[in-house]
Amino acid sequence: MADDAVIIKKIKKGGGHGHHGGAWKVAYADFVTAMMAFFLLMWLINTTSPEQKRGIADYFAPASVSKSTSGSGGILDGTSFGEDGGKSGGAVAIVVKMTPDGKTKEEQKSDPATQPAETRPSAEDMEAAEESVAEQKEFESAEMSLRQAMQDMPELAELSKQILIDITPEGLRLQLIDQEGRPMFAAGSAEPTDRIKRLLKEVAKVIQRLPNRVTIAGHTDSGQFEGANGYSNWELSADRANMSRKLLMQNGVVPDRIYQVSGKAGSEPLLPEDPYASANRRITIVLLREAPPLPAGAAP
Repeated sequence: MADDAVIIKKIKKGGGHGHHGGAWKVAYADFVTAMMAFFLLMWLINTTSPEQKRGIADYFAPASVSKSTSGSGGILDGTSFGEDGGKSGGAVAIVVKMTPDGKTKEEQKSDPATQPAETRPSAEDMEAAEESVAEQKEFESAEMSLRQAMQDMPELAELSKQILIDITPEGLRLQLIDQEGRPMFAAGSAEPTDRIKRLLKEVAKVIQRLPNRVTIAGHTDSGQFEGANGYSNWELSADRANMSRKLLMQNGVVPDRIYQVSGKAGSEPLLPEDPYASANRRITIVLLREAPPLPAGAAP
């Protein structure tokens, strides 16, 4: 009986290819997910508007801070809870509210025609404002003309440091000043030097270009000057201003243009910190700003 026994022998084969566990399933799932995301992105690109695309790009930007002041500011809709709500694009929208006449509210506020009657400027006020702007431009043009003349003429170039030009609330002001060793008048008198005669000739050309009235003031330094018969800086400054008036008239300025001639002695120094400086001795000529015309029936 022992010889008839059946022996079953199991042979274990090696070197085959196993399934390596379930790691391939995870990799496959990642691949499918990535493909779904890719095709979803392609679909979004083809179906979204340019504004929504811009909103998506803003969302994925490094500094993804919402630029809107209201609303979700997200990828898909609703940058604002206001005008468009959920219908608005993904981009930040700036809403400019227009009035029925096509102007913004700011423009409407600045437009005199849309202002309340009680606050609306009158026609006289608007005309005066326009005249003031035109006058300012004329002053600036006159200033540039005088400066250009002094640059173009060699005999006046050396005098450029002796004239100061500026535009003040009073008008266009020209100041002809003394320099140390280069006076405009003889010492202690109103006799003009050739220097101030040349300067006043050019100033007269500027004055003739404009219709404005003219004031002339003489100034001295604070040094005490006493001449014969009590002649002082007050009389000296007034005489120098009056001599300047005569020189302007000799060069074409009509008498009706002269509004005021005065002597101020040392009461208004150009350099208050140094009242005895030569620059305080000067002639000031002002082309006055013209007052706007009074409304009809108003008292002067």
